[in-house]
Amino acid sequence: MSRRLELPSGLVTFMFTDIEGSTRLARMLGDTYRDVLNAHRSVLRAALSDFGGVELLTEGDSFFVAFADADAAVAACVEAQRRLASHDWPRADAVPKVRMGLHTGRATPIGTEYASAEVHRAARVSAAAHGGQVLCSAATALAVTATYASAGPAGGVAAATLATVDLLALGAFRLRGFDDDEQLYQVLAPDLERDFPRPRTAEAPRHNLPAEHSSFVGRQAEIAELTELVSHHRLVSVVGPGGSGKTRLSLAAGEQVLKAYPGGVWSIDAVSAAGGLPTALAAALGLRPEPGRPAIETLVEECAERRMLVILQTCDAAPGLTAALAHRLLARCRRLDVLATGRAPLGLAGETVWRIPPMAPADAFALLRDRAAAARGGRDGGDDEQLAELAARLEGSPLAIELAAGRLRLMPADLLARRLDDPLGALDNDACGEGRHDSLRNNLEWSYRSLGSRAAELLRRLAVFAGPVDLATVDWCGEGALSALSELADKSLIEVVPGPRYRMSGLVRAYALRRLATAGDEQAVRDRHLAWSLETLTTVAVDTDGQLRTLSLTDLGPYVAEWQTALRWASAGGDVRSGLRLAGALNPWWREHGGAGEGRNLLARLYERLGPDADPAELAQAYLIHADLTDDRDERDDFLHRAERAARRASDPALLVRALGGKRVRLDERADEATERSCRSVIAQAERAGVATEALPAVLALAELFWRRDALTEAAELLGAARQLEAGRPEDRGRRAVDWLLGMVALRRGDLVAAHDHLVVALRSRLRHGFRGAAADAVAAIAVRCALGGDPTSATVLFGGAEAARGARRTASFGAFWSAQQTALRLALGDAAFDAAYADGANLGFDRIVAMALAVEHPDLEDGAARFAQIAR
Repeated sequence: MSRRLELPSGLVTFMFTDIEGSTRLARMLGDTYRDVLNAHRSVLRAALSDFGGVELLTEGDSFFVAFADADAAVAACVEAQRRLASHDWPRADAVPKVRMGLHTGRATPIGTEYASAEVHRAARVSAAAHGGQVLCSAATALAVTATYASAGPAGGVAAATLATVDLLALGAFRLRGFDDDEQLYQVLAPDLERDFPRPRTAEAPRHNLPAEHSSFVGRQAEIAELTELVSHHRLVSVVGPGGSGKTRLSLAAGEQVLKAYPGGVWSIDAVSAAGGLPTALAAALGLRPEPGRPAIETLVEECAERRMLVILQTCDAAPGLTAALAHRLLARCRRLDVLATGRAPLGLAGETVWRIPPMAPADAFALLRDRAAAARGGRDGGDDEQLAELAARLEGSPLAIELAAGRLRLMPADLLARRLDDPLGALDNDACGEGRHDSLRNNLEWSYRSLGSRAAELLRRLAVFAGPVDLATVDWCGEGALSALSELADKSLIEVVPGPRYRMSGLVRAYALRRLATAGDEQAVRDRHLAWSLETLTTVAVDTDGQLRTLSLTDLGPYVAEWQTALRWASAGGDVRSGLRLAGALNPWWREHGGAGEGRNLLARLYERLGPDADPAELAQAYLIHADLTDDRDERDDFLHRAERAARRASDPALLVRALGGKRVRLDERADEATERSCRSVIAQAERAGVATEALPAVLALAELFWRRDALTEAAELLGAARQLEAGRPEDRGRRAVDWLLGMVALRRGDLVAAHDHLVVALRSRLRHGFRGAAADAVAAIAVRCALGGDPTSATVLFGGAEAARGARRTASFGAFWSAQQTALRLALGDAAFDAAYADGANLGFDRIVAMALAVEHPDLEDGAARFAQIAR
């Protein structure tokens, strides 16, 4: 390099260089550093001398050089970097990494120096470079490009060098001390390093949060809650199943807290951090790993006093490494906070674990509507009601919603919703990629592979349960289940809900069931679930002293879904007799809540599997349940006839009386003396056979027949004797049909006191035991009591609520009676007042209607009745 101080003038290209990490290198090498520094100077001077550079200043490890030609300056930098890289240094970790910066501008020398802002700009360009990198300003890039465009590259040595040089535009950056943005270029050439972090500008970006390609919908409450946690805790982990939106939510929270972190918000993903987590974070911060020094040490030194937030994404991909990085940063950088996401907590002291909830129904609908419109080319499908139903079936999973929106290009929302019994089959494509966010199956596979053998086995066993389970049920699944359950919960495959109970989402269940089938132990696991169902049935049906409990649909409710699942298995390939027991238990539920059609289908499979050599008593039982579940008279008669024949073969008098009672006792609008004779015949046969309690349905039918005829004394006497029969039938005593009919008799007699007493008893019992349809009949009867007591408005309101609640369960027996009472009320109130009161009742909701019926004042309390006063005394 020229030592003459003949400084170029006019359009000058300035070059600055220095050694990156020179202080650390000097500390590491000690006295050897002087030799390395001198060798570095010699290499640079030898390289730059070939290109006419004028050395203005050498201070420590820095050079300040001026060139009259931009081509020569670029060629000089390239050649200097090549010679530095090929020099024989004393040791591998002693290689000096030199950063170089170029800027071209007009300048006039004054004596032996330049007094120009262009010099300062060149220095700032150099400061933005990393060791081994050559950066140049837009002015230098333009000067080099102009040379190529006009006459080709300069001749001589520069020409040979520049023939292989290219310039890579890095973008616009703000240089310290300058108000305008500077477009920076990286000089690319063979034998030079190519991959560097972003430029080290003083006004560097304060975050690396990505610009999302789709809108962020909903989750405002969750963002607020998460940002509040981040503001009060140094380590917050967002934990949840795959596809639950942890990444999007954490990034959205990061944007919200940017102002609180002057040192920036920086996100790295453990999945894509190929060079290691510390290296990935250093690159995000614009730091270049230093030779011979662990990247974590560089990080700690840089971040020691910076107020910043680090977001560690997908920590479950490398749980040990992410936990180690978080611990090191938190321990050494007192102003640094960490927000982590994963399917399991990091397990560090001081960690605040925030489990991400499913999307709220309104947010799930909004997201599905937004993504569906995008999938349909921006068009609104006009199917909001169907989309809302579909969103509800997707359980608030953002990934499932995104996949479902794509499916809406192929089929309408209501059809897709009907296919979600198998969500993996309905939403996944066979052509899905291998990424965890490409399909539900890949996403769940990611979690499943991380499980221990016991946890994986427990997941498969729990998959056959239709709903949440308690701890006793988990223990039923095998030894060591508690520790396996803890692993499943930690990895977000099982959700802990109040109770406590343990819930598996429909998506996880569908995947685990496929795994169960693949594992080859489905038969054993489902048989075990069937055995569990029978054990719970015994618990619900039998008291601790061995006596049958009063049938309560309220008590059955928590087990119905499990029993129906077990029954489907029994009908397909499990134990038939166990299936028949479950069908008998589910019969009253189906009649009250619906499902009779599926019940008949399952029964048909069961008694077909029993075969010709089946126990006739079991067949009779199945046929009676089938007859109970059909509204078709011919089908009912057919199965009652089958039940009668099977009962006779079994010599079972109780089953025979039930079959004969069903066949002969018909209470409809044609009920007459023949019906009375049939009822009495069944009652007599039951008494002769010693199974008098089986005649209770016939007794109640006969009492109702007397009520229709206004033979109220006979009805009351018959019902008085029926109390003992009802008490002996656990399946019937919760309905309190005897009290109900006694209340109806009292209404006919005009005895409001007796009517009120009997009807309230019946209503409370029916309500407590879950017989909603029968409870609605009791409310209607109390409406009649109000009408007879002179309160037509309350009577009409109660009728409106009872009719709305009863719905399809309207009884044929008393329908005419209710209609006659309502006609009388309409005449008393007038059409407008009646319709308004009736609508009020229909809109109140059944719980409020029942409360209103139970709040009707007892007749003894009305008008200071003397009878009540005497009782009070």
